[in-house]
Amino acid sequence: MATIRYSIVIPAYNEGQRLGATLEKVLGYVRQQGWSTEVIVVNDGSRDNTADVVRWFATRDPSVRLVENPGNRGKGYSVRHGMLEARGEVVVFSDADLSSPMEELPKLLAALVSGADIAIGSRWLQAELQTQRQSPLRQLLGRIFNLLQRMILGLRFKDTQCGFKAFTRRAAQAIFPRQRIERWGFDPEILFLAGKLGFRVDEVAVRWGHSGDTRIHPFLDGVRMFRDLLCIRWNDLTGKYDGSAEAAAPELR
Repeated sequence: MATIRYSIVIPAYNEGQRLGATLEKVLGYVRQQGWSTEVIVVNDGSRDNTADVVRWFATRDPSVRLVENPGNRGKGYSVRHGMLEARGEVVVFSDADLSSPMEELPKLLAALVSGADIAIGSRWLQAELQTQRQSPLRQLLGRIFNLLQRMILGLRFKDTQCGFKAFTRRAAQAIFPRQRIERWGFDPEILFLAGKLGFRVDEVAVRWGHSGDTRIHPFLDGVRMFRDLLCIRWNDLTGKYDGSAEAAAPELR
């Protein structure tokens, strides 16, 4: 089997309307670069034609793979599922709306080449790169959530929630089997695990534009994400992240 250099994981829930355009952009970009790449779309129990769109592309391009979740489990579960299915030497996950365009990926890859194990896209290292900002309310809630992460988990990043992150295979295989948060609060967990396991994480400024049809409810999901921060700290205190990755891994079922 030929070596796959890059795996690009895209979690998708009811993304049938825009997924075709997304895959066209992703595939067009990696072809232009001449990369050996696989594109994994994780269908999170969609009720629309998301899976059919991916199957259509897969019949025309063998680099496209469809991975199915057992029903709707959440973005965190979807990312973990795709990352553990990936075969690339470098594993990237990107939101289906391409809020950060594929043209920004070389910035993350350059950080890995320079010695980082993980490179995370950031909207706030250079805020002027944002092509469309969130509402002032969402920005305020994001700042509060970032402060809580610093207080509860000791994370010092300006932006943990940008859905554009790259991992060496070694880092991905160590972190994602330990991940337990299945919905929106999974980003702080994987970065907390990275620090706990001694991986170097570089935060990289990327272009980013807010998608108006985001499914995050600023208050309800904010409360759930705060609860997730407490769960991460509790998991750590009770040793749920300790031991081998295989022993710590919750079953994907």
